[in-house]
Amino acid sequence: MYIRVSVRTDAGVEFVRQESDNTYLIAVRAPAERGLANKRVIELLRENMATDKRLIMRIVSGHHSPHKLISIEDGK
Repeated sequence: MYIRVSVRTDAGVEFVRQESDNTYLIAVRAPAERGLANKRVIELLRENMATDKRLIMRIVSGHHSPHKLISIEDGK
């Protein structure tokens, strides 16, 4: 499964908001430096979506952009 994510960095409040079936808006406190914001985006998605700890989440495209495509796969 793939989801599209728009990210706001340096936010005062962190949140994950589902905009549509496969589109999310995520705000993180981390700066957009050295992959810190990307790491926090994955952590927040895992906290908010993943009931199965074996799910593998990775950024497919948008490593240096606020608009990302994230792959979510079953790790079985």
